[in-house]
Amino acid sequence: MNIIESSFGDHAKLFTMVNDNGVQLAVTDFGARIVHLNVPINNERRELILGFDSAEEYIAKDHYIGATIGRVAGRIANGSFQLNQTNYQVVKNENDNTLHGGPDSFEMAYWQSETDISDNKVSTSFTHTSPNQNNGFPGNLTVKVTYTLDNDNVWQVSYEANSDAMTLFNPTNHVYFNLTGHPGMSVADHMLSIDADHFAPLDDQNLTTGEQRNVAQTAFDFRKAKQVNEALISADPQNQLVSGLDHPFLLNQATDSASPQARLVSPDKKVAINMRTTAPSVVVFTANFGDGYQLPMRQEQLINHGGITLETQVAPGAEKYPAFGNIVLPANEVYQATTRFDIDI
Repeated sequence: MNIIESSFGDHAKLFTMVNDNGVQLAVTDFGARIVHLNVPINNERRELILGFDSAEEYIAKDHYIGATIGRVAGRIANGSFQLNQTNYQVVKNENDNTLHGGPDSFEMAYWQSETDISDNKVSTSFTHTSPNQNNGFPGNLTVKVTYTLDNDNVWQVSYEANSDAMTLFNPTNHVYFNLTGHPGMSVADHMLSIDADHFAPLDDQNLTTGEQRNVAQTAFDFRKAKQVNEALISADPQNQLVSGLDHPFLLNQATDSASPQARLVSPDKKVAINMRTTAPSVVVFTANFGDGYQLPMRQEQLINHGGITLETQVAPGAEKYPAFGNIVLPANEVYQATTRFDIDI
């Protein structure tokens, strides 16, 4: 087990955690984000996630990729919510809504870092304080995000937070997987399974409506593994709306089940990711960037549908629809959540 620290641009640091099997998990203090998940397969190395080579490149190209997202992942309609009969207006940054906590939020911050090495696992922790009224959110909120890699080829992201005033908090990690190792290849041929009987439909602003729709007989039924492409080519109006998936799936089972809550398998079947989480839902986004989209990434060009996210969180819209789950963090209470990804190689 080892952690290698290196520069990641003018101000940022990169921490590459290596287990005894040669799996490498690299994270940076810029945005508390994951940069690399690199594994040995058949005497070659394969990169399993999307990313760039410096903090400056993330800023210039896409600052959400791989990042810790908060205070509130997803969209807040009209940037408004109510806590204890008090109305709050937060900064809007996508049409008339607030996306991913508003502009220049967690993903643009330089976090404090700390590392730990033991016999069977390595970890890197990042800590950040979001001040009271940052983008309009109440409370001084302190957040700790810990990435862990162990010798069972499990990487885990854990969240801990507290605030000195009641606030909203619903973080996620915005890692994009492409298990081929090539951002220039669509994820259409990946096999995906999700243990979810229901998903949350969207309106024409990509906001959840509060409905929990049964997946049966729809392109959203991933209870048995099928190709991601079935959602990409679907005629379902919900798929057509976003040109694929950008939807919360409401998970069925508890994280302590022996079966994964979601599983993603590479087209060549040489690597898979098994996901388990304490969160009640996972937002699956199929990198719907549009036909003809290209973005330079690691000596290739990222294309439309060149990645897929498994963003574990409470379903967006929970500030309006309590049935989705609770995203209110009371003053001086501790928030905790964990997502683990087992790497099958």
